[in-house]
Amino acid sequence: MSGNSWGRVGRLGYLAYCSAVFLFLTAPILVIVPLSFNVEPYFTFTEGMLSLDPQAYSLRWYRTVAEDPQWLRALANSLVIGFAATALATALGTLAALGLSNPAMPGRSLAMSLLISPMVTPVIISAAGMFFFYSDLGLAQTYPGLILAHTALGTPFVVITVTATLSGFDPNLTRAAASLGAGPVRTFRRVQLPLIAPGVISGALFAFATSFDEVVTVLFIGGLDQRTIPRQMWAGIREQISPAILAVATVLIAFALLLMVVVEWLRRRGNAKPA
Repeated sequence: MSGNSWGRVGRLGYLAYCSAVFLFLTAPILVIVPLSFNVEPYFTFTEGMLSLDPQAYSLRWYRTVAEDPQWLRALANSLVIGFAATALATALGTLAALGLSNPAMPGRSLAMSLLISPMVTPVIISAAGMFFFYSDLGLAQTYPGLILAHTALGTPFVVITVTATLSGFDPNLTRAAASLGAGPVRTFRRVQLPLIAPGVISGALFAFATSFDEVVTVLFIGGLDQRTIPRQMWAGIREQISPAILAVATVLIAFALLLMVVVEWLRRRGNAKPA
C-alpha cells in the first residue's frame, strides 16, 4: 500500500475516532431535544415518535412553560441575577486582570491563584462557606446575597480571559497615551478597553453562563422567592416529573450553542491581524 493510501486510511480513522468521541459526548444531550416535543407526558420515545408520526409530536410542553407563572418567575430571577452578577464580575475581573498584567505587581502568582480558586474549588464547598458567611451578614435568602455569590463564581472566568487578552497587548500604547497627557482612566477607556474588548465580552459571557447554570449556590443561599431556572428544574425533578423540564433544557441547549458561537466569533476577531 502506498504512502498516500496509508495517509487516507489514517485520516479516515482519525475522523471516525473524532466522530465517535463527539457522539459519546453529545448523544445524552441531543436526545433531550426530540423528547421535549413528545405529545405524551413521558420521558421515553413512544411508538409514534419512533415511526415519525406527526401526531406524536407537539409544542405542548413549551406552551406549558410559557404559561406557568413559576417558570416565568424563575426565568425572570435567572435573568436579573445573571445580568447583575455578570456586571459585577466583569468589572471586578477586568480590574484584577489589569493589575495582574503589571510586571511590577508583587505576589502576582499568589494573587492569581486566589482569584481563580472559586473555579477549581468544588462548588458545594464554596456554596456551604458562602451560606455561613452571608447568613452572618443577613444576606442569605436575598437577591443581593445570591448576586454576590454568583459574582464570586463568575469573576475567575473574566480574570482568565482578560489576562490572556492582555498578554498580547503592547504596553507602549499606554506609555504613548500617558506622554500625550492622558490619565489612567482615559487611557483605559480610549486605548486599552477597545483593544481588549473581545476578551472582556468573552469573560462576561462565561460569567453569565456560570450564573445562569448554577444550582448548588441557589440551593444553599436562595429562598423560595429566588428560584432560578436550574433551581426550578431541580424542584420539578424531585417534586413533579414533567416533560416541561425537557422543553426548558432544550431552550438552554440552544442558548448554550448561541453563546459558543458568539465566543468563537469574538476569539477569531481578537486573533485577527490588521491588514
